[in-house]
Amino acid sequence: MARLRALPDPEHLPALRPEYLHRNPASGLGAIDQPPRILLLYGSLRERSFSRLAVEEAARLLQMFGCETRIFDPSDLPLPDQVTGDDHPAVHELREHSLWSEGQVWCSPERHGTITGIMKAQIDHLPLAYKGLRPTQGRTLAVMQVCAGSQSFNTVNTLRILGRWMRMVTIPNQSSVAKAYDEFDEAGRMKPSAYYDRIVDVMEELVRFTVLLRPHAEMLVDRYSERVERDLPVATPVEKAGIASS
Repeated sequence: MARLRALPDPEHLPALRPEYLHRNPASGLGAIDQPPRILLLYGSLRERSFSRLAVEEAARLLQMFGCETRIFDPSDLPLPDQVTGDDHPAVHELREHSLWSEGQVWCSPERHGTITGIMKAQIDHLPLAYKGLRPTQGRTLAVMQVCAGSQSFNTVNTLRILGRWMRMVTIPNQSSVAKAYDEFDEAGRMKPSAYYDRIVDVMEELVRFTVLLRPHAEMLVDRYSERVERDLPVATPVEKAGIASS
C-alpha cells in the first residue's frame, strides 16, 4: 500500500479548544473494542490543496477520537475506463482501502458549481460490487467542501447524492469552508474559526454514527434481491432449530 499520505504533526491541534472536547464522542453508543477505521478522500492535486489540508485536519481529530485513519493520494489514479478492466495498481489500492474502512470522509473543492473530476474519478472507481464484496455499502460517510469564494453547499449536496447512490449512511452534519485560502496558515494548518469548529462537529458525529451502526451494519444492508440473486433462502425458526416439518 504505497499511496497513503503521511499525516504531518498528527497530535498538534492549534485551532482546537480541548476543554470543550469529548475525547470519546461515542461513549455509551456501543463497544469500541477496535478503533473505527476511516478512509479519507480529497479532490485536488494542487501542491497546496485546501481539500487535502481540510482532510488532514479531519484525520487528526479522528485519530484523537481513537480512530485509525488512511488518506488516499489520487495522484496517479487513471480516469475511469482509461485502463482496460480498471487493472491499475492505484485502482486496486483504492478499492482495498475502501473495503478496509467502516466509515469515510469525502472532501472536494467546488469547481464550476460541483465536485471536481478528481473527486468523481475516485468515487467512480469504487464499484457497488467487487469480487463478491461491496466496498461502500453500509459504511458511514461525512461530506465536506472547500470554496474559493463565498460559502456554498453545491458540492456537499452532490456528495450526498453520490453517497446515497453508493449505499452509504451519510451523516446529517456537513462542512463547507468559504474562502479557504484565508482559513489556513502558511504551514497548512487551519486557523481557529467557526469553519474549523464545524469540522470538529462533523468528525464527532461521524465517530458516533460509525460506532452506533457497527454491530448492525450487516443487517442494515441485507437485501431480498441479493438473497434471490445469490440463492440464499432465509431459514425459518423451525429450520434453524433442526425440526423437520411434517
